[in-house]
Amino acid sequence: MKNTKLQMAVCALVTASFTNIYITQPILPVLQAEFGVTTVQVSLTVSAVILGIIISNLFFGYLSDKVSLHPILLTGGICVAAAGVVCALTQDFRVLVGARFVQGIFIPALTTSLAAWLSKTLPKKKLSVVMGTYVAATVLGGLGGRFLGGWIHPPLHWRYAFLSASALILVATFVAMAVLPGPTIQEKSEGNRDQNFLTLLKRKDLFLFYCCGASGLLMFSPVFNFLPFRLAGPPFNFSTQMITLVYLVYVLGIFLGPVAGRVSNRFGGGNTLIAGSVIMGLSLLLLLIPSVVAVITGLLGICAGFFTIHSTAVGLLNQKLVNSQGRANSLYVLFYYTGGWLGITGAGFGFEYGGWNWVIYSVGGFLVVPFFTGVFTRIVEGGESKNPNR
Repeated sequence: MKNTKLQMAVCALVTASFTNIYITQPILPVLQAEFGVTTVQVSLTVSAVILGIIISNLFFGYLSDKVSLHPILLTGGICVAAAGVVCALTQDFRVLVGARFVQGIFIPALTTSLAAWLSKTLPKKKLSVVMGTYVAATVLGGLGGRFLGGWIHPPLHWRYAFLSASALILVATFVAMAVLPGPTIQEKSEGNRDQNFLTLLKRKDLFLFYCCGASGLLMFSPVFNFLPFRLAGPPFNFSTQMITLVYLVYVLGIFLGPVAGRVSNRFGGGNTLIAGSVIMGLSLLLLLIPSVVAVITGLLGICAGFFTIHSTAVGLLNQKLVNSQGRANSLYVLFYYTGGWLGITGAGFGFEYGGWNWVIYSVGGFLVVPFFTGVFTRIVEGGESKNPNR
């Protein structure tokens, strides 16, 4: 199978999956007015999806180690699409939130299971690049969902966005099933048995990469979550339209995923993690400067650092796995989203206490996690290069 064809299938499926996660984010005020609910209630149309992902992620990670990929993809694609159609047709807000929760439950069937299959199937060098494409597709999907909900379809016709997203996920699912080969039966040696979740958590080499994912999103999410408050106030006084345009720096992540994989292959995963940590640290300092140029440059650097750390950590994690890929990847996603939730919640207290600067201070200390992981990985890689037969 050609590498380009594989990357396109991975990109399409992951993009379509993440499009469904954030589709209501730009139209929350429209939904609030139409259903007559509070701001907290309408935010459930996003948080219910995240909750579903967290709840089901470990299950689909376990299942992907036991069942072939194709039936899992088919089930996930049909269920996510069907729930999207329900969202488009319902007049009951409770049904809307419930259907969004169902979408979250089945999205890991498409994403976590795919990551596990890639880890089992691809050689290490190729895996780093394809996992970079995987991470880039999460960015593209996040942007695509917001644009589909708020820009492509007029806000008053938000229901069509769900129908479009449902059609997209079905097409991407069938394309992936056609491109990805069917299962091959592999006999497992006695030393190559599947590991349970507790065993995977106890592995220090893997645990550090779980923590990289958690700390990366823990730092990244609060910056972009509280950015509108920073830019709307003095000395910037940006309009909503201007703030929205600033978010386009996020596009940088689409290109950095595959690039980070190639850099990791050439210079080593440890060096790449260290570089990503340094870039992110310097960028956080730039965000403290009350200057438009400094803020834009800092945001670009935050994206560069975060996606370098995230892509490299995912690639290194999967390179170290010889079995239990589904469970290991599901643990990574669990840590990842938990870190994002903790970051936004914790930085919220920092913002209330001391404003924007305290948001930066509260997340900056977590740079020690990817930096230390990079140093540790570099030492391990150095030892392996000296003892290639070990």
